[in-house]
Amino acid sequence: MGKPLFYEILEKPATSCTIGLCTLIWFYIQKKNIGYSHVGLSYETAVEGHHWRIITSAFSHISVVHLVFNMSALWSLGVVEQLGHMGLGVGYYLHYSIVLVICSGLLVLVCYHVLINRFKIEYFRRVTAVGYSCVVFGWMTILSVKQPSSKLNLFGFLSLPISFAPFESLIFTSIIVPQASFLGHLSGIIVGYSISWGLIHGMNDYWAVCMVGWIVVVFVVSLKQSGAYDFGWLKIESVTDPTLPGTGRMLQMTSLLDGGDDIV
Repeated sequence: MGKPLFYEILEKPATSCTIGLCTLIWFYIQKKNIGYSHVGLSYETAVEGHHWRIITSAFSHISVVHLVFNMSALWSLGVVEQLGHMGLGVGYYLHYSIVLVICSGLLVLVCYHVLINRFKIEYFRRVTAVGYSCVVFGWMTILSVKQPSSKLNLFGFLSLPISFAPFESLIFTSIIVPQASFLGHLSGIIVGYSISWGLIHGMNDYWAVCMVGWIVVVFVVSLKQSGAYDFGWLKIESVTDPTLPGTGRMLQMTSLLDGGDDIV
């Protein structure tokens, strides 16, 4: 017999909290009849300054099938939290989940930019990505490198060798959820390999806190500037000073530098 669910939740605290958060957001979206276009990430909205969508798109799910698939896979991948003896563990899981959310979202936008501006495929200008799939595929990839003998359990009955799971799941998801973002999943795989091969490394508690701090700042400021939400207490001044055309705040920065202060 397996362990009681309560003990498994205690062994996977970060995974359990993430699943709970995504599920609550899904219920909220359903209750408020919010469409994916209101929370999803697209090239067009990113250009308009809706940078907050990198976060909202990751934790939002519109389809219950997509939610169940992602959360089922994520629960299985929560084994990463139990592998502290291999250099993984809860801290590693939290640190690089943040990296996966941000980097995979940015990589999706870079792919859209290249396809639109280099290959002139205007279709990708309005394609909207939504869901935690990028992070799920990233963790599949990391685990396939760190512990290739593991198994990925989906829906409680489908078991896949973790070494092939990223690409098997990429095909499987494309079949059962045709609207799923292929580029989003592929971006998660690429970032996952970058982390597992050491191309992206060095995350610790300090950098994680700094990264979260900047995420909060950019999230709030972009919400304000894009007009998606009005923070009455937040006032954002213009970058340029209208009384000094062509120079603006650069003069103020120059005076600070002349005063001998180092700005890092």
